[in-house]
Amino acid sequence: MSTNALAKGAVPQAAPNVYDAEPIPEAARAEIERLLASGDLFRYTAPEGAPVARLEAEFADYMGVRYALAVSSCSAALFLSLKALDLPRGAKVLIPAFTFAAVPSAVIHADCEPVLVEVGDTFRIDLDDFRAKLDGAAAVLISHMRGHTSDMDVILAECDARGIPVIEDAAHSLGTLWSGRKIGTLGKIGCFSFQSYKLVNAGEGGMFVTDDPELAARAVIMSGAYEHNWKKHPGLQNSFHHWQNRLPLYNMRMQNLSAAVIRPQIPLIDERVLSGRTNHDYAAGLLNASPWMEVPPSLPQETRAPDSLQFNLRGFADDDDARAFQAAAAERGVSVQVFGLSRDNARAFWNWQFLGPQPDLPKTRAMLMRACDLRLPARLVREELDVIVTALLDAAAQVKAA
Repeated sequence: MSTNALAKGAVPQAAPNVYDAEPIPEAARAEIERLLASGDLFRYTAPEGAPVARLEAEFADYMGVRYALAVSSCSAALFLSLKALDLPRGAKVLIPAFTFAAVPSAVIHADCEPVLVEVGDTFRIDLDDFRAKLDGAAAVLISHMRGHTSDMDVILAECDARGIPVIEDAAHSLGTLWSGRKIGTLGKIGCFSFQSYKLVNAGEGGMFVTDDPELAARAVIMSGAYEHNWKKHPGLQNSFHHWQNRLPLYNMRMQNLSAAVIRPQIPLIDERVLSGRTNHDYAAGLLNASPWMEVPPSLPQETRAPDSLQFNLRGFADDDDARAFQAAAAERGVSVQVFGLSRDNARAFWNWQFLGPQPDLPKTRAMLMRACDLRLPARLVREELDVIVTALLDAAAQVKAA
C-alpha cells in the first residue's frame, strides 16, 4: 500500500464511488444516434446485419463457440437453457446455495425443482454434498458466483459419468479462464450478463452460448424468432424448420439499442479483465495481512476476471460485531455488506421463500454470516484502492479494539 495512504496524520481521501458502471465507449454514439433517428430498434426489422446479429457473431468469435444468442438478460438465458434441454416437468436441477435469487427463480420458471448444494467458506460448492445430491438430477446449473469458480474438473467428470448436462451461469465470470479455457464454454451451455454492474455494461442484457446446434436452434425459436424470423440467424435451417410451431415463444429478445451499446465494449474485455484482476489481487494481499480478514485464494486452474472482492471476517464470533464492522466501514465511506446480515439480501438462500420450506444448509449459512461483499470496479486506480483498504482495516481494528 502507498506510504502516503497509511501514514499517520495524513489527511484522509474521500472513498471512491464504486457504484458507477463501466462507461460506454464513444464509438457507440454514432450507432445509437442512428438507431434513435430511425427508430430501428427491433432485431428482426432488417433482413440481415442488424446490430444484435452482429453482436452475436462477434461474441461467439470472442468466446470461441459456434453459436451465440443475445437475449434480454442472463436470467432469460438461464431459463432458455433449461427449456432448450427439454427437461421434464419437476426435474431436479442442482444449483449452488450461494447464488443470486434469479438462478433458483429461472429453475422454477422452467417448471423444474432446484436442489441446493452446500457452499463452503471458499465460496465454492462443497464437492461431497454435490456428489451426494447428484444421482437423480436431470441437470446441473453451476453459478460461478461473484466470479469464484468451483472445481470444474470434478464437476464435469461426475456429470459426464452420469450423462447429466451442465449449464454455466457465468454472469460474473466473463473473461475468467479454467486451465486456459474460457468459463462459459466448459458445459453444454454458458450464460452471461450485461447488466450495469457487470464487466460489460448495457443496463440489461444477456447471452446464451453453445456448440450444440439443436440446443441453439431450440433456444432461438423460444427466444421469440416467430414465424420465419429464424431465417435471419445463420445456419441451423433444417433444425429451425423442424422446430417451427412446435415450441412455445417466450419473447426474450435483445433489442438493437442494447447491442449497439455492447458491441464497442467487446474489444475492451481483456483490458478490463487485467485491470480488475490487478486491483483485486492488490487489495486481497493487503486484507490477508490482517488477522481479521481472509480472501480465499484462486484454484490452480483458475485465472479470475473479478470486478468485486469477497472476504471472510475472522474472529468475529458475534453478529453484532460483524454489523459494527459494516457500520464502521460505512462511516469511512466504504460500502461493504455481510451477505447474511444485510436485510433481505437476494443472495441469502433463506430469503428465497418462493422455494417453500428451507433446506438444512449449515455450511452455507455459516459462510454467509461472515462473508463480506465489496464492489471493486476495474477502473479504480491504486490510490483509490488504498483508501478502500485502509477504511476496511481501520473499521476492523476499531471494532476489535472495542
